[in-house]
Amino acid sequence: MITITNQKDNSLLEMLPEEAALLSSYGGKWVHMINPNDNEVEHVSEVSGVPTEVLKAALDEEEKPRIEKEDGYLMILVDIPVMEDDEDTGNINYTTLPFSMILAGDAIITVCLKDSALTRDFMLGRVKAVSLRKPTRFIFRMLYQVATKYLMYLRQIDKSSQRIQHELREKMSNKELIGLLDIQTALVYFGNSLRSNINVIDKLIKSNSYLVKFEEDQDLIEDVSIESLQALDTCNTFRDILAGTMDAYSSVINNNMNNVMKVLTFLTVVISFPTLVFSMFGMNLDGIPGNSSGSSAMPWAFGITAGVTLVVAIIVGIFIWRKKM
Repeated sequence: MITITNQKDNSLLEMLPEEAALLSSYGGKWVHMINPNDNEVEHVSEVSGVPTEVLKAALDEEEKPRIEKEDGYLMILVDIPVMEDDEDTGNINYTTLPFSMILAGDAIITVCLKDSALTRDFMLGRVKAVSLRKPTRFIFRMLYQVATKYLMYLRQIDKSSQRIQHELREKMSNKELIGLLDIQTALVYFGNSLRSNINVIDKLIKSNSYLVKFEEDQDLIEDVSIESLQALDTCNTFRDILAGTMDAYSSVINNNMNNVMKVLTFLTVVISFPTLVFSMFGMNLDGIPGNSSGSSAMPWAFGITAGVTLVVAIIVGIFIWRKKM
């Protein structure tokens, strides 16, 4: 899928009709590609002069953030956060995807494997002060939005984590524990992606060989760096807290299991004594002494034996309970 956006005025963008994808020139326009097929990639490559392998770089989920500059184009590839609904569990999953921004002359090309809230914000006018006529500012504006998206999703993740922890205090179940594990996985992905993005941003800021930076964009450039570092710090904080929480719940589960085993062991010891006594008498062919018929018969022999056995079992139980064994 190809979406082409033109500059409507100094602050707003205008999406062009689908037929615009067949334009013979992308000068001054923003071309956004979502999981394009081979024909779309070849067409954009012919019009823009960007090699097909560069356009397809962001279509590999394992592609790492980097900067690539050659004659005729500059590619800046970063990881962006993505929020998806899990149809099987009904939960919200957070992950990251490669997102490439390519400058080819005065055309801006972006490529991603899936549609994202990042580009929708630009196309729907939610991001102000956007200008396709200033590619450097547009690139850093996108990088700034990437950092703010990470922060926004991290706040959502923190709220989800607190909700699950509240449910675990009331009733511990596998569903909530798996939910915390999914959140922990998302934080690992976010942390790795943010570190790689910060390396790319540092290269863009420190080197003038990639983008020509203007003085009026200096505040925006500094904000990009600050927001990215803040997102990484927030992610690390949440991940450390969640790791400690998972360890605490693991200790609680082990402690509960130990308590159950103590109770079962206590009952086993108390019951084993009567079982031993009656098993020994059961193996005797004459049965319980004094319980046989005849002159030596004792009508209360079974009751006395059972009573003595019960008293001894109670004494053993009290002893174990007082010793807190």
